Amino acid sequence: MTSPVATTTVFVSPPSPMPTAPPTQRTTVIVGKESTGKSELAAALTGQSPISSNIQGSTLACESYQTGDDILIDSPGILFRSDTATTRTALAQLQAHDTILLVIKATHVDDDLTDLLPLAAGKQGIVVITFWDKVLPSDFTRQVVRRWEQASQVRFIPVDARHLHPGQRLQILQSLQTPAPFPQQWQPIPAGWRIEPVPTWLEHPRWGGLLAIALLLLPAVVAVWVANGVAGVLDPLLQAGLAPLAALLSRLPSLPQEILMGRYGLITMGPLLFVWAVPTVVLYALFLGAYKASGLVERLTVALHPWLRPFGLSGRDLVRVIMGFGCNVPAVISTRACSGCSRQTCISAIAFGSACSYQFGATLGVFSAANLPGLVVPYLAYLTLTTLIYTHLVSPKAARSTHNTLMIERRTFLEVPRWSAIWRETQGTLNQFFTNAIPIFLLITLIASVLDWLGLITTLAGLINPLMGLFNLPPEAALPVILASIRKDGLLLFAEPGTLSVLTPLQILTGVYLAGVLLPCLVTALTIAREQSVRFAAALMVRQAIAAILFSLALAWGGAVLG
Repeated sequence: MTSPVATTTVFVSPPSPMPTAPPTQRTTVIVGKESTGKSELAAALTGQSPISSNIQGSTLACESYQTGDDILIDSPGILFRSDTATTRTALAQLQAHDTILLVIKATHVDDDLTDLLPLAAGKQGIVVITFWDKVLPSDFTRQVVRRWEQASQVRFIPVDARHLHPGQRLQILQSLQTPAPFPQQWQPIPAGWRIEPVPTWLEHPRWGGLLAIALLLLPAVVAVWVANGVAGVLDPLLQAGLAPLAALLSRLPSLPQEILMGRYGLITMGPLLFVWAVPTVVLYALFLGAYKASGLVERLTVALHPWLRPFGLSGRDLVRVIMGFGCNVPAVISTRACSGCSRQTCISAIAFGSACSYQFGATLGVFSAANLPGLVVPYLAYLTLTTLIYTHLVSPKAARSTHNTLMIERRTFLEVPRWSAIWRETQGTLNQFFTNAIPIFLLITLIASVLDWLGLITTLAGLINPLMGLFNLPPEAALPVILASIRKDGLLLFAEPGTLSVLTPLQILTGVYLAGVLLPCLVTALTIAREQSVRFAAALMVRQAIAAILFSLALAWGGAVLG
């Protein structure tokens, strides 16, 4: 009899699925000169808003756009043969990545190819020709592009980046999947055309510069006027709403109460920031966004350029100085696009002569409280004159030389700006304000509250009381001057009835001017230190204080003699 054989059933589990590798992200750097429509192209390709991120090892930022597995990095525009920080960043990005989307302008296609193709040699990518709508379509123009493609084996795609068709978008994205290497040695056959924008009044040899200055000042004046009107309505409502909270916080110990409700308390100064300053910055940023999206900024830059050589600046620098009338912080950061020869001079001009929304609004408030609104005209005139003199004195001699070309880009085409383009340009300024200025504002508010609680600010004001006589000012002017050196709205103390009653119109003008330019506010000073160095910021403050004292003495005693 056969014994039964034990059987063992073995259960074999099905093979586990192989882990799926995450899709590889493709990073493409968009490289081109300024005003070639790179940002418009990136936004049209992705349909996304940009994300600003710092370049590794630097404080400079590029805008990143993502669509699917593709990341497009919009590098700063190259100002060819320039040493601007943004140009260096663009070139660094070009070297750090292998895939390049080279953007050239159809109106100046020969110049752009000559300048940019050598930079892309050895990389792989495609070429997009923007502003193709400015070129008359013909068999000849299309044949030129085909010849370039055949000779280089690189895709050339002509588009109007402002109105990118879905088919063109798909063509560009598909071409980026299979980029071709840029030839090491290749001289494209010249297209032979060059298209310049139609001249406007800004190019008038006599009146163009004056019109450009008026157009630059217009956004600051309108933004401050409108925002102050809105704030005048909102501020009483906000103060009434905060009254119950103030009563509740009054039960706190003295130091927490000072930090929250004192002269520099968070709740005391918060409404001033969000009701008075933020609307001004937002409106001014929208104005600048419209100027940039329309191409007007580049036109103003070119129109003002010849006027500024004696002061060691270029037209692009003055645009940034005027930006400071909204907020000094984004204006200082934007000087990264200035030439290395003029950047520090431009920062000095912003710190000295750009009356930010706090300062300009407070100045108008003081003049209005004194029933002398007309003082704003001599104030702006003297501020402009002294800023130009100061800039001339602090600028390097090489920057003022007639042999220094102070590189700027050619004038661009004007167009009616679209809201999407305006908002994209506005976002950068607002991001800089909310991420840089407001955190520093909160820190300074905390420090100033503690110093005020300790009595150090009042003590310091008492020490300089006798010095006010040098400027033909009474001792009551000392405290506003001290406080304005911390925050520019401190000069509002000139509007107190007890102070105004002892001041003549010339003394009001002198006091407001001295308080406004003696030192940059702490937020601006810290931003300058971060952008340049602590040593540079300290030297700038000493130099500015000396200049402000001398100009204020000239105003006080020169005005008295003339009066």
